[in-house]
Amino acid sequence: MSNNHIEAVQGIYACFGAGDVEGLLRFLDPAIEWEPDWGREPPRLYRPRRGHEGVAAFFSELAGFEFLRFEPMGFLAGGAMVAVPIAVTVRHRRTGREMRDIEVHLWTFGENGLVQRLRHVLDTRQFVWITGET
Repeated sequence: MSNNHIEAVQGIYACFGAGDVEGLLRFLDPAIEWEPDWGREPPRLYRPRRGHEGVAAFFSELAGFEFLRFEPMGFLAGGAMVAVPIAVTVRHRRTGREMRDIEVHLWTFGENGLVQRLRHVLDTRQFVWITGET
């Protein structure tokens, strides 16, 4: 299943690049857990969300950022998971601040072949700085 999972994640990124949130949702389980298990209060954008409505809300908030670079560096698959390190440079539209980072997306698939969980792993201190959160 790993190759199918990698192809699904590549499809998700293709939809993201095209601004096609509806297309992206077809790869996600209707009960998806988006950002589970932070263990403490996450930055606002990365608070836990559930279901397609929660994911759509995430992408609405993401409109506050200009992506200058979003480059998957590889697709690491094992079992039901795909990990993708991504070179990212973003500018926050309100503050004008930029950040450059390598973040990791951890995609977990269910038996139905759809993504059941997504977790972003990133430098939250840098993220909080560019957004002006306190």
